[in-house]
Amino acid sequence: MVVRISEDRFENLPSFDYDPHYVDVGDVRMAYVEAEPSPEAGDADETFLCLHGEPTWSFLYRKMIPRLADRGRVIAPDLIGCGRSDRYEDREAYTVEMHYDAVETFVAELDLTNVTLVCQDWGGLLGLALAAHRPDRFARLVPMNTGLPDGTQEMPPIWHQFADLVATADDLDVGRLIENGTYNDLSEDVRDAYRAPFPDERYMAGIRTFPGLVPQSPDDPGAELFATARDRLAEWEKPAFVLFAENDPITYANRDPMRHLLPTADDQPDVWIENAAHFLQEDAAEAIADRIVDFVDRT
Repeated sequence: MVVRISEDRFENLPSFDYDPHYVDVGDVRMAYVEAEPSPEAGDADETFLCLHGEPTWSFLYRKMIPRLADRGRVIAPDLIGCGRSDRYEDREAYTVEMHYDAVETFVAELDLTNVTLVCQDWGGLLGLALAAHRPDRFARLVPMNTGLPDGTQEMPPIWHQFADLVATADDLDVGRLIENGTYNDLSEDVRDAYRAPFPDERYMAGIRTFPGLVPQSPDDPGAELFATARDRLAEWEKPAFVLFAENDPITYANRDPMRHLLPTADDQPDVWIENAAHFLQEDAAEAIADRIVDFVDRT
C-alpha cells in the first residue's frame, strides 16, 4: 500500500519556505523543491541536483540552496519514503532498483541537463550510479560523504551499529538520529523538521530499510549496479570535486578512494571540510556551497 504524507506536517519549517512540486515516478510521487537562478546567476545555464541520504530529506539543503542559486537552477528532491514523497508501507517494496529507477525517472521527466550533481550518503550511491549510466545529463560531480559499495567493501563497526538501530529500534527519533550525525547541536525546531515526515511507524518503512540495502556481498541486489558505475566512473572525463567531512566516522575512509576513482578529482583542491560530521550540510553549509560555486566558476 502507498501512503501519502499530509502537507500539514510541513508547516512553519525553519528557513525552508519552498513550495513542493511532484513528479510521478511509477505508482508513487517524488516530491521536490526548486529555486530559480538568482539575478547574480545572469545567463548561466546551470542546474544543481541536490540528493540527500538516509534518513533526511531536501530540508537538509536549505542553507545551501540560496548560494547555489547564485549560479543556476537548484532542484532538491525527496527520495521515495522520505520527506514529502510518497512511501510504501511494505518494507519489501524498497529495493536498490526501485530507488534507482525513481531517481532516473525523476531526472528524465524534468529533462534535467548540464547537471552539477551534489550528493551525500544514499544520494551519492544513487546519483553517482545514474551519472555513470547517463553521463550525457551531467556536467560535474560533487560527491560528499558517500561511496559506491559493490559488496567487496568492509563497513566500519559504527555503521553496523547504526544499521541495527535504524532497523530494529522500537521508537526511532529521527531528529536525534540526525543530530548524532552532526558536529554541532541542532535546535529543537530543526530536529522537529527532520521528524516531520515520520508521524508514526506507517511512514518509516523507507528509512528502516536503507541500511539493509547496502550490498554486503557481490551477489547482493544492487552490487552489480554499483560495480558497473565504479567501472564507468573510472573513465569519467568531466570535472569532479570530492568534499568529505573530517569528523564523519562512517564515510571518512571512503574519501581518498573516491578521489582516486574519479580521474579528474585530482584537478580540484585536496580539502577536508572542517568541524563537520556525516550530515555536513548541517554543519558547514555555507562553506560547502561557496566551494561548489567556486568549482563551477573555474570549470
